[in-house]
Amino acid sequence: MANLLEIMLRSYYKTAFRNLRSQRVYTLLNVTGLTVGMAGGLLIFLFIRYHLSTDRHHAKFDRIFRAVVNLHLDDGSVQYFPEAPLPMAKALRTDYPQVEQAAYLKMNRELTVEVGAPVPQNVTANGSQQLLRFLEHRSTALVEPELFDIFDYKWLRGNPKTALREPASVVLTESWAKKYFGDSDPIGRTLQLNHTVSAKVTGLLADPPKTTDTDINLFISIATLPQLDPTYDLNEWSNLNSSDRLFITLKHPQSVVGMDAALPALARKHYGELAKYYKFHIQPLADVHFDVKRVVGGSIRPSLLWSLGLIGLFLVLTACINFVNLATAQAIRRSKEVGIRKTLGSSRGQLVRQFLLETSLIVLTASGLAILLAIVTLPLLNTWLSTYLSLCLDVVTIGFIALLNGVGIVLAGVYPAVVLSGFSPWAALTGKLSVSRRGSFSLRHSLIVVQFVVCQTLIVGALVVASQVRYLREAELGFNKDNVIMVNLPTSQKSQREALKNELMQYPDIKSVSASQRPPSNQSLYGGSVKVEGRGDWEKYSLRERIGDEDYLQTYGLQLIAGRNIIASDTIREYLINETFLKKLNIRAPKQAIGLKIQYYLSPVLLPIVGVVKDFHQRSLHEEIGPCFIASHSPSFKQAGIRVSGKNPAKTLQYIRQVWQKLYPNDVFEYTYLDDQLAQFYENENLLFRLVNTFTGIAILICCLGLYGLVSFIVTQRTKEIGIRKVLGASVSSIVTLLSKDFLKLVLIAIILASPLAWYFMNQWLQDFAYRISIPWWVFVLASLLAIGIALLTVSYQSVKAALVNPVKSLNQD
Repeated sequence: MANLLEIMLRSYYKTAFRNLRSQRVYTLLNVTGLTVGMAGGLLIFLFIRYHLSTDRHHAKFDRIFRAVVNLHLDDGSVQYFPEAPLPMAKALRTDYPQVEQAAYLKMNRELTVEVGAPVPQNVTANGSQQLLRFLEHRSTALVEPELFDIFDYKWLRGNPKTALREPASVVLTESWAKKYFGDSDPIGRTLQLNHTVSAKVTGLLADPPKTTDTDINLFISIATLPQLDPTYDLNEWSNLNSSDRLFITLKHPQSVVGMDAALPALARKHYGELAKYYKFHIQPLADVHFDVKRVVGGSIRPSLLWSLGLIGLFLVLTACINFVNLATAQAIRRSKEVGIRKTLGSSRGQLVRQFLLETSLIVLTASGLAILLAIVTLPLLNTWLSTYLSLCLDVVTIGFIALLNGVGIVLAGVYPAVVLSGFSPWAALTGKLSVSRRGSFSLRHSLIVVQFVVCQTLIVGALVVASQVRYLREAELGFNKDNVIMVNLPTSQKSQREALKNELMQYPDIKSVSASQRPPSNQSLYGGSVKVEGRGDWEKYSLRERIGDEDYLQTYGLQLIAGRNIIASDTIREYLINETFLKKLNIRAPKQAIGLKIQYYLSPVLLPIVGVVKDFHQRSLHEEIGPCFIASHSPSFKQAGIRVSGKNPAKTLQYIRQVWQKLYPNDVFEYTYLDDQLAQFYENENLLFRLVNTFTGIAILICCLGLYGLVSFIVTQRTKEIGIRKVLGASVSSIVTLLSKDFLKLVLIAIILASPLAWYFMNQWLQDFAYRISIPWWVFVLASLLAIGIALLTVSYQSVKAALVNPVKSLNQD
């Protein structure tokens, strides 16, 4: 019995290989389509898994929460922030029995260096051969030692209970220890933090996984904070900053509702009457990575992941549709084989197994090639998407690949196997086999329509995303972002700052220089309450601030529409306001605001408005323009904006570097162009743009293969008809038109079905922007022309080839 089974299996394999080898083009098309579709599905799976696995390596993942605050303003608006105050951690640890542990950390997440920043950004290390200086924009944090009771880190050296108890103590990850000290032992070595604190290395950690949002490599004890910033009050509840984070673990995840309900009482205790503005909540760690409301451009939307998952499913599905179309196109050619096998006694079940085996060989081959293709493209994809995707063949990935193979074999193999095995032996051997247009043929039509609906929707989506991204890049911001170089001001000393400006202005290609806290548009949101002369109490809305010197307008190209510019001053003495602030004050004519006095928290007295500037975007185009002022306050200056001519950028940058390093010899020189900073607002949009373009291209390729399969079937079915038409005088063009019009009908049906779907989904996506395009009509026209063009190009080859065949040969074909 075993020998009989072995013989039968060997026969199946020999027959399968012989059939696949004899139909090389058919096999190549199937393998190519399935390889591309499965590779696309695998890459999407890795991308989705990468984001869904963020921070899930922590053992207490389901019990870890982040404390966040929603700021409820009197005008009814709500602003969402990811932070909580430092003393809240101690209050949660001591006063709430449901809290197992709480830890505060102040993270460095700024792209620019802050003057007197409490989180160290300038780090000096005594390396193995020389003094090394580093400017750390990210991955440094002041932390409470309780953090290591919440998050899992692998300790290589040091004690997690004591390593960060004392002031001026730090813990490094392995890679950063090597960066600072080379291969020497880091324990006991010192790091100079912000030129003020000598901190001792007391612990060494293994590098954490890349899938984490708390990407810290330099941990500094929170007890070091008073040395870094003597003005910082560790017990002040009003100190809220976007760099602050507070994480807690609950003893039981179910107590989250009760914990959330207890936080308003905590706010009333410490904020008094102001508690109505501060609404604290605890947020599951699983939600942190996807919280786009609290992080501008830095989080990913869950809807994007599920949309990609749907696209991946469709890629695999369309690849299987291609297989079905190509397999059924071969049905007539294999009909005599089926007839002979049935005549010799083969059952339908044996034929089904034979055809499923052939399908399995193709799917498994495509799967192996898809894995190789994914491995080859992953480095490029990681660079392109700023990710750390890797093809680790663990249980989950192997399970997904197995599922992909199983689904591929079932979807691609079952229907063709059933159709082929169901042929009548008599009809097959006598050449009278026919396929009903009402049955399987209409199914093939439906499959092609489904393919093109997906393809058309993706093409429209790609065009809309491209148009919105282009709009974001080219939108009028209310200031000139071109040719502005941003450099850091490591100290707030006026003499150095003025020396920098004076020397830079000596260079002919430098047009103007402005010291400021931030450029006009920035991810950071600074603001507070404002009181207006003659209007009684504080206003019910928040006023945004932009702190800059007297050259701020000229450097950034802001337009003054009434009054005059501010004068040079170390403290706030007067204000410029924007048009939106005028509307809040119900003032129509800008000149009417000149002389009106307002009070802001940075100044204890009412001070005059001296000018009005045209509205400009303070943040990304996701948000509406808010009321804003510009004033001079030199202790807040952290950057210098340098407007250049752009004629000799390399020489100009070299001059800026020389001047800067002469004035700040102990600091690291870095620069960015302002337009590059602003581009970071739209990381998610650029990511979506790349992904949609990539998978639209894959979908188009698969659709082309599907059309090729269907036209092969039609040409095979209508060979004699084509020969008769040519004998009767039909031209090549008329035959090509005859064969093409059926496919154009399918494409037109797909366009009609896809257009409203694409409009709905893309219109929903655009709602996330306060400033957005309206979906133009030409997008659907262009997408339709592209789809029709793709179909015609794909169909033309086989149609022309069939039309050029000698009619005698066509009529003599069996």
